[in-house]
Amino acid sequence: MRLAIALGGNALLRRSEPMTAENQRANIALACKAIARVGKKHDVILSHGNGPQVGLLALQAEAYSEKVTPYPFDILGAESQGMIGYMFVQALRNEMPNREIVAVITQVAVNKNDPAINDPSKFIGPVYTKDEAEQISRQKGWVIKPDGHYYRRVVPSPRPESIVEIASIRTLVNNGAVVVAGGGGGVPVIINGDREQGFEAVIDKDLCCSLLARELNADILILATDVKCVFVNFGMPDAKAIKAANPKALYELKFAAGSMAPKIQATCEFALITGKKAIIGALDDIEHMVEGTAGTTISNEIKGIIYY
Repeated sequence: MRLAIALGGNALLRRSEPMTAENQRANIALACKAIARVGKKHDVILSHGNGPQVGLLALQAEAYSEKVTPYPFDILGAESQGMIGYMFVQALRNEMPNREIVAVITQVAVNKNDPAINDPSKFIGPVYTKDEAEQISRQKGWVIKPDGHYYRRVVPSPRPESIVEIASIRTLVNNGAVVVAGGGGGVPVIINGDREQGFEAVIDKDLCCSLLARELNADILILATDVKCVFVNFGMPDAKAIKAANPKALYELKFAAGSMAPKIQATCEFALITGKKAIIGALDDIEHMVEGTAGTTISNEIKGIIYY
């Protein structure tokens, strides 16, 4: 089978964990052990988030803003793609030495008139307490919103419309390579005729991976996150774990914007458009997710919603 797998940026840098290169290497090494277990049996297209990483790069740029104009988010996105892609390629080769592993700096076209541009929702950077968030928001003029029990900066997140390098990625995948692509949702660009221009935004990696999976005819879309499955009323006393769901039924439920909501949209779109299944769950359970015995399965064949 051909699997499209997206890992969240927080799987690479866990919440409240110092954003060091050593921590990222350690987390990516663990992630690649899990990915290799299915990669030895199936074709794999791997995507990843970059929220913590691109936020860190933005903070570093701010520190030198008096001397150098900070780089825009499209360039920061490309920087994080290169950094994380390098770490993934190295770790995956250590686990699968006989496979060709390639990372592709991926540009993704967006619409400059997308209404999401005026309603920032994509979390980036480290987490803050409420007091810290209020102080930073006043100082820097950032838009900051709640992210679980913490607060984080949010930036515009337009919808991905097309993948610029899709023909090259398809050639690599069809020739047996494990490809790391669409990192951080891709570098956002505006296309005018035959010209490309970077755009100041951060695309949601789950929506990008869903598009990538459809373009590459993946059999299963897997969104690996830091929870075992999708929950209704997550974090509340009446929370319920979803085992499987029909995409139309899942669309009727409400989920947190900027975190679980894009995952629901990405998986539901994949299932509805392709007729294939998508799964949301924990990376440690990836083998069982492929087998359909872990995570939350989204499929047109499911009637309504089934709870654990």
